[in-house]
Amino acid sequence: MSPYYGPTDEDNATIEYERNFIAGDVVVGTAYGIQLVLWANCALWLWKRRRHGRQPMLLLSYMTAMLLIESLFVAVQARTVQFIYIDNRNYPGGPWKFFLESQTAAVNVIFYATLFLLTFLSDLLVLWRCWVIWAASGQRKLAWAVITVPVTLLLASFALGTLWTLESSQPHLSLYSALPMAYGTAYYAISLSSNIILTLLIIGRLVAYRRTLLESLPADLATHYISLATVVIESAALYSVFALLFLVTYAIDNPTNQIWLGVASGCQQIANLLIIYRLAQGNAWKSDTLATKTNPIHFRSTINNGTLTTNTNIHSFHIAAPPASSGSSDPDSESKPEGQPLSKDTV
Repeated sequence: MSPYYGPTDEDNATIEYERNFIAGDVVVGTAYGIQLVLWANCALWLWKRRRHGRQPMLLLSYMTAMLLIESLFVAVQARTVQFIYIDNRNYPGGPWKFFLESQTAAVNVIFYATLFLLTFLSDLLVLWRCWVIWAASGQRKLAWAVITVPVTLLLASFALGTLWTLESSQPHLSLYSALPMAYGTAYYAISLSSNIILTLLIIGRLVAYRRTLLESLPADLATHYISLATVVIESAALYSVFALLFLVTYAIDNPTNQIWLGVASGCQQIANLLIIYRLAQGNAWKSDTLATKTNPIHFRSTINNGTLTTNTNIHSFHIAAPPASSGSSDPDSESKPEGQPLSKDTV
């Protein structure tokens, strides 16, 4: 039997927290690599479409700002590991105790601030997508009414998130102290509730659109808008699942919350980039997807040298749905002049 060289002044629970802390850091780095690849692809598509209105450049600015914040988040996460396990490895009580007692350190304050900003800005993107999908039939007043509750929850989460960030970085406190933990649990509960509500609203609306799309589009094209992948991406359901796991494990003080925090944060940014990628390709839902008026399809037959030739002239595409109110416009949608062929990016 090999001799024991592990810590002697820490209990098993503390050691388990330290193990999960390192594992969570690895997860954050892995997710960051995926985000870099997605960001590069989204940036390329958006740059190509920069002359198609303001939306491409606004999305490019948004996701670049998010990447910069995420980069800072990853950097301070890595620095924190060095700070507690290398620079202060012999702190009385062990690395985890040092981490809990050094929350006023710059790396820890930045960690909380970046995590809070990433969550709040990501919630805003999902809120916007919910409004777009509900407004796709032209009923914008209904869309505004639907997002009233999520907007209220997001404002409440912003207030609680600010308190959680401030209290967690106070001297002799941490995110696992009683008061910050109460704020943090309430903050993530409200933030997650808004995400779940938005997810259900988006999924419910897409299911409601299913019948209209199946009646108006060929089956393969309709599937493009109502497929399982579309529903998962548009609703950011990927994040909601792992955020729920983090909230539960954090509330019961289970050490695995460190892993789920890294997974949830990474999945949140990946979900955002997948939404933006669909928008950049022109394949995502727009606020006029179901309300676009179009011209009919014309057929013309000619006989050349005894051979019957049929030409099809499709001026535009039509999806049967309640028309939008007159005079409305949407900066998020790209208009297609009548008499021009329909391109893949328009649908």
